[in-house]
Amino acid sequence: MQKEDFKKSIYVLPNLFTSMNLFCGFYAIVSAVDSRFVDASVAILIAGIFDLLDGKIARATKTTSQFGVEYDSLSDLVSFGLAPALLMYLWALKPLGRLGWLAGFLFMICGALRLARFNTMAATSTGASSYFQGLPIPAAAGLNVAAILFFSRFNIDPHFYRFVLLVMLYLTSFLMVSSVKYNSFKNAGLFKSMKFNRLVALVLILVALAYEPYIFLFVGTLAYVVSGPALFFFSMSHRREDEETEIC
Repeated sequence: MQKEDFKKSIYVLPNLFTSMNLFCGFYAIVSAVDSRFVDASVAILIAGIFDLLDGKIARATKTTSQFGVEYDSLSDLVSFGLAPALLMYLWALKPLGRLGWLAGFLFMICGALRLARFNTMAATSTGASSYFQGLPIPAAAGLNVAAILFFSRFNIDPHFYRFVLLVMLYLTSFLMVSSVKYNSFKNAGLFKSMKFNRLVALVLILVALAYEPYIFLFVGTLAYVVSGPALFFFSMSHRREDEETEIC
């Protein structure tokens, strides 16, 4: 096999992971329709793992392409836009009627706008940024499905908290299309060397995840979602202090 043919065949690998992402999203939709909400939530989380790996593998093997970028965005819209929106509606928001399915639609369309803006900014940017503008759609989907798993862990009836979940869906929708910055963690690559203390911290995180996965996922995703507004208000207050100092 020639070198050029081998390089072209490598492109199958990241797109295969993207296809698995799409498969998990479709499986989550089927599971949600069948009222298997925990299975649907786990499928979306697995889709997130495939979404993380396809980009890492494409960059590590230098097989990034415009086709892969567009295919990844379409898959993300199904797995992290349509699937969690339908899942939240069928799980808790259906008794709210039009208010419930409109919240799901808003989440999906905000996810689509978030992906379109990300692709446009990525095409015009010169280098990788350490921050995302707006909440990434996998993180928004992750918080919603982590809530479902958290409720199932403690056998909590979601219908008593449907208005809280409705607000959560609206907030994550707004954060996706906002200008709030979120850490991209692009400097913490899977294929890069790391210090020993970071390796120990990673092992401890994996231990906590294995011990109470549903609780850990909910707390972790909630902390990441809150980190954006917290960083925004902290920077705003710090800027005001600097302006007041300059005036004095």
